[in-house]
Formats: sequence, structure tokens, C-alpha cells
Amino acid sequence: MTTLGVIGYGAIAREIVSAFSADAIDWVMLLREGANPELPAGVSAVTRIEQLIDARPEAVVEAAGQEAVAAYVPALLEAGIPTIIASVGALADAPLHARITAAGRNGGARVVLPAGALGGLDYLRAIAALPDARVRYTSRKPPVAWKAELAALGLSAEDDAVTLFEGTPAEAATAYPKNLNAAFAVALAVGADKVTVRVIADPKAGGNSHEIEAESAAGTASFSLVNAPSAGNPKTSALTALSLVAALRDLLDMDLLGMGGRR
Repeated sequence: MTTLGVIGYGAIAREIVSAFSADAIDWVMLLREGANPELPAGVSAVTRIEQLIDARPEAVVEAAGQEAVAAYVPALLEAGIPTIIASVGALADAPLHARITAAGRNGGARVVLPAGALGGLDYLRAIAALPDARVRYTSRKPPVAWKAELAALGLSAEDDAVTLFEGTPAEAATAYPKNLNAAFAVALAVGADKVTVRVIADPKAGGNSHEIEAESAAGTASFSLVNAPSAGNPKTSALTALSLVAALRDLLDMDLLGMGGRR
């Protein structure tokens, strides 16, 4: 049996667990104090990071939001446990980013930043060294995904698209900590200073749309992904959990080959 850990037990975590055979994995979930979800067979819960570390999982997936990245990921890496970060927007905090990098180096553990709901990041990494590279990332979702945000602004997107935000990746990660991890994944690939982020509530959107437009001396490129929303959370693409599962499988394969980087 392989032991794996997950921070949180929301919609994404449940999808991750269900993607693996129940008789092959012992799951250890790190939950907040007082949480009491109904857990399936093969899944146990702890409430302190020390307990998760003591379980010695082969890897841990963070699926609980940016605050969880700051609270738990450095300790896991210091303990030599490879960690997959879903809430990559947390790395907009430069001191935290530095802490995580140092912790991974000190513990000899890999930090994995999956593509999440996106594609095309390899192209962005390729043009990152070009000084003239410029990228615009647009998140376009149906109004139901932004119901609270529209109400707070006194806006309606029943008939026409409404731009809720335009700014830098760091501003986007701060303004929408639960919803714009994809924007900061773009920033990490090409450089935050090269990226502009837009958020649009669009009644004509057929799903959670991610649009990337890039220009540089290497040429121009555009990527458009229309992802079905997660059944458990309409603000999150179903592809997000699939990406985390793929990253976890890749990480486990590397460990089996002796390439995982753990002490």
C-alpha cells in the first residue's frame, strides 16, 4: 500500500481520491480542527501537520487554498515530503515563494506546480527569456461562477459580458485567491512582469474559459480552453483535479524510478 496525503477535503480532494484504486492507497487527510466530513474507506483524517508528517506519505497534494500553502507546505518540504501545490496563486507572495524554495532545497523534496486548468505553458516558458514578450490571460466564466462578486459590485451579467477585473497577476491572486490560480500559473511560466490578467463574467460562456494571447520576437500565439466546471464547485474547472491526479501519478512514477528527490 502506498500512503499519500491531501490537505483539505473539498470537491477537488474528493475527485483526487476517487481517481485511485481504493485498495492501493492509504490516504491521510489534513483537516481543520472541528471538521468532520464523511470519509470513504481507506481515508483517515488528522488535524495537525505533525501528524501528517509522521504518517510519512510518499507525496502530499495541497487542495485547500492559499492560506494552507503558507501554513503547511514549508514544513512538509523541510521534512523531505514532495508536495503538489494546487493553489499556485499563493506564490504571488514573494517571501512565501522564497520560503518554499528554501524549504524544498533544505529537505531535498520536490515542489510540483501542475498546469491545472491550462495548456500552452511550455510555449510561455520558451519565450520567457525574450524581453519583448507580452501575454494577456483572460478568465471567462458564466455569471453563476461570479454570483457573489457581481452582487457585491451591484452588477448584473444576465445579458452582456462584464469585466470584473483587469490588472497584474499578483493583484489577481490577491483579489480572487480561490479562483485565479491559473493566472499565476501563467505568470510563473513567463514572468509576472509580462502578464496582464482579465476576469470576465459572460452569459454566453459555454464553460470555464481560459484565453492566453502571447506576442514576442518569436511570433504570436493564442490558446483557448473551454473547460467543464467541477460538479462540486462551478468556479473551478473539472480539469484542475485531473491535472493534479496526473501530476501525482508522474511524481509516484519518478519515485519508483529513484528520481523523486526525497531523502
